[in-house]
Amino acid sequence: MLLKRKSIERDESLRPPAGTTGKTKKRKIKYAPVTLSEQSGVRYLHFGTEWIQGAMRLRKPNGLELEYSRKMMSWLLFNRNPRVICQLGLGAGSLTKFCYCQFPDALTVAVELNPEVISVCKSMFGLPEEDEHLQIFEMDAMDFVNDENNFGIFDVMHSDLYDATARGPVLDTPEFYAACRQCLVSDGMMTVNLFGDHPSFERNLSAMRKVFDAVACLSPTAEGNVIALAFKKRPEPDNDELRRRAEIVREKFGLPAKKWVKDIRKALA
Repeated sequence: MLLKRKSIERDESLRPPAGTTGKTKKRKIKYAPVTLSEQSGVRYLHFGTEWIQGAMRLRKPNGLELEYSRKMMSWLLFNRNPRVICQLGLGAGSLTKFCYCQFPDALTVAVELNPEVISVCKSMFGLPEEDEHLQIFEMDAMDFVNDENNFGIFDVMHSDLYDATARGPVLDTPEFYAACRQCLVSDGMMTVNLFGDHPSFERNLSAMRKVFDAVACLSPTAEGNVIALAFKKRPEPDNDELRRRAEIVREKFGLPAKKWVKDIRKALA
């Protein structure tokens, strides 16, 4: 089931209990069950289905195991020294941990609605406790990006907001992306995890293109994930400069940035 705005958990919580007409009481929030699996040295996070919501290689707990998560870092071609980073949808905490470790002077912020996901990330996926460089907010992502206190704060935002079916983002409207844009600094960027073969793909791209100066899509992963990189301010790097930056990202962060250059050049041409 693909929901367009609020997550299924929050929508359920806002309905009055059966037999009541007022709004003074709320239902207990119902979350999809958090389940785990392990295979070949990799621990996986699920929401009660076979769909993978995140992964961690046990011998490299702070690395990015899944290809789509590595592509979510494609903004590094344009900013290698972010000051404030935001992750919408914690998953297994891979992106949050990677940013926390790779940018020790930055502030990394994660937003997650389900408290069990936060708990499992800490107990089973090595998510650090909060400190002056890491903040975890247990709240709805739409509420977070609509909070005026978060406007103009983030250099980078990652959006990876999926329900148990894992086939399309649960927040995909122009209003959502416009709110995300407001949360970015003047030259900020946003990466979004999409499914290229799902009807939600074109809807999300259309919504992003309405509010961002430029949007680039990276080539699909083997699993069908397509990462969209959205720019609040369109960059104008030349081809040689992009290739030079890609080599620096590969050497410094161990990410295959050269593979991203062709897709980004084509989108920005």
